[in-house]
Amino acid sequence: MAQSAHRWRGAAASLTVAGLLALGLGAPGAAAAVTPRIDLKVLVVDNGDSPVQAITAQLKSTGIPYTTVDLNDANRPAITAAFLSDTVNGTPRARYQGIVLPNEAPFGTGSAEQAALETYEKTYGIPQVDAYTWAHPGVGLEYSSYSGSLDGQAAGITAAGRSGYFGYLDGDLTFEDNSPSVMESYGYVATPGAGFISYVDTAVPGGSGRGSLVGEYVHDGRRELVVTFAYNQYQQQFRVLARGIVEWLTQGVHLGQARNYFAVHVDDVFAPDSRWDTEHNCTPGDFDCAGGDGTGTTPIRMTAADAVRAAQWQQEQGFTLDMVYNAGSGEEWKTENSGTDAFATQLLADKAKYRWINHTYTHKFLGCVQDTSTVPWSCAKNTSGATQYMSRADISAEIRNNYNWGVNKGLPLTRAELVTGEHSGLKTLPQQPNDNPNLAGALADNGIKWTASDNSREPDQRSVGSGALTVPRYPMNVYYNVGTNAEMVDEYNWIYASAADGGSGICENNPSSTCLAEPLDPATGYTSYIVPQEARTALGHAISNDPRPHYAHQSNLAEDRTLYPVMNKVLADYRALFADNTPVQNLAQAAIGTELQRRATWQAALASGKVTAYRVGTTVTITAPNGTQIPVTAPEGTKQQLLIGTTTFGTAYAGRRSAWTTPAVLQSALTLKLP
Repeated sequence: MAQSAHRWRGAAASLTVAGLLALGLGAPGAAAAVTPRIDLKVLVVDNGDSPVQAITAQLKSTGIPYTTVDLNDANRPAITAAFLSDTVNGTPRARYQGIVLPNEAPFGTGSAEQAALETYEKTYGIPQVDAYTWAHPGVGLEYSSYSGSLDGQAAGITAAGRSGYFGYLDGDLTFEDNSPSVMESYGYVATPGAGFISYVDTAVPGGSGRGSLVGEYVHDGRRELVVTFAYNQYQQQFRVLARGIVEWLTQGVHLGQARNYFAVHVDDVFAPDSRWDTEHNCTPGDFDCAGGDGTGTTPIRMTAADAVRAAQWQQEQGFTLDMVYNAGSGEEWKTENSGTDAFATQLLADKAKYRWINHTYTHKFLGCVQDTSTVPWSCAKNTSGATQYMSRADISAEIRNNYNWGVNKGLPLTRAELVTGEHSGLKTLPQQPNDNPNLAGALADNGIKWTASDNSREPDQRSVGSGALTVPRYPMNVYYNVGTNAEMVDEYNWIYASAADGGSGICENNPSSTCLAEPLDPATGYTSYIVPQEARTALGHAISNDPRPHYAHQSNLAEDRTLYPVMNKVLADYRALFADNTPVQNLAQAAIGTELQRRATWQAALASGKVTAYRVGTTVTITAPNGTQIPVTAPEGTKQQLLIGTTTFGTAYAGRRSAWTTPAVLQSALTLKLP
């Protein structure tokens, strides 16, 4: 960081009166050197290719403001000195702290726009990311030692990368290779030339030595981060490196923050879950389970031994599960089974080791009254043709009774959190296109501020009434109605195998689904195929600055305990990639809801143009609408200016300091002092 700061100050010192006049900025009145104002915003030059769009997605997710110039738009603004810089109150201003380009010279070498951009970068010390280019001397590399597929290729962080902006990584990353029949990554592997520092490299495929994939080229008073492999925003290799690319681009000082998140909700705790009927290929109790009355199947429910294992697993992994419980369903089970419940006794003995979330007392459907005389079901109507809904009183009772039971048992509950059964009460397409109109009132009656929704149906947070917001959750592809690996494979094969292979054939007519090449082996298919696939998906969410929780069910901690292999792999793969200074964040539902709410408010403030942020030397000044929580990332050693004195800014994460914060008392702007 010291070296980077030195370079920045050196660029600032080069701003002479003559240099400013050459840019059309006007002399600021200083005799020799002027410290410029650098606005904390990024310029993205977009040609429509996926690498630029991937970096743009990272900027947006982080909360970094940016301006996009679309090269495919005939009416786009021209890149000129006036577009890039001006003067504010006599101080020269750089409008952008970093530039993202599709390649090293998208406007054409020697063109007026390319010259204006390069002059701007030299004058103000502005870094440039070449989102994807080929290896050649023009970007500081020798011609490629190798070009072609990188699928399955291992890449490492160099010593220079670890000591710089990629220091949050400490293990090799492997390029995705999800299909042997499809090339997923193409790249150039090349030897660095003069002025080039490699940050990410790999062994030359089919050759000897190592070559660069990501590195910095310093030349002609400019700095470029050169990326020589193609990618999109969803590929794991980009997701792992995205933080470093953006931190390099902004030199570690920017609006917004990014962290890695993973939380797992275990639904239906205390309630038994119905078991998949392998003969009829349906779940007893479902409206469409013709002929499957459950004969020969027993519900799936955790035992005392399963509860012991859950507590042990948490301690081993240093990870907390959210137990989403139905007390009334548990009490019914207890009554039907000799009045004793060893599982509940054991789980409650370890109650302080978990987080707990109200899942309603008996898991009733809280939406419209379901008419099950047809398949699929429909919403029942009254005599006037209006939809019939569960009443506010009945919804409130389900929430209140479950909460009170938990309080009486001493559970460490947050009253404001709720997960309704099947996310019911919220709109359920296609049958129920609107929320139960009685839901919002019942939530308010019980102090609910955060109610879960299904991310596969509603990925965006939204309000329910005036006092509650949704918290979208990712459904895990570990089914609620299976207790064993073999049952999981049987149901998976039914869903994803073609009719010719004995499956339902649903995958053949669903554009969002792909059929299995062949059915999975019942004995090995779960661990060899489903676990790696589901773990990869969950890890992808975790490393995408996405706080949304995942959810499974208590049945997945019973019998074969199908959930543990997935969670174990997610956590093991994460820890193999990331350094100790970048721990996965395991947040409670209320904290997740708050994070999503703050992000939405921040994006609205940016969109309204009501945020001003800039850096002058080592001072950062930020103003935003009154009361707005401002996300900021800065180097270690950064201080926040108070009315009198300073205080250490933010919390440590990934080698930086970051926080949601506001100006100090009696101050209208947030002021930070960089080291």
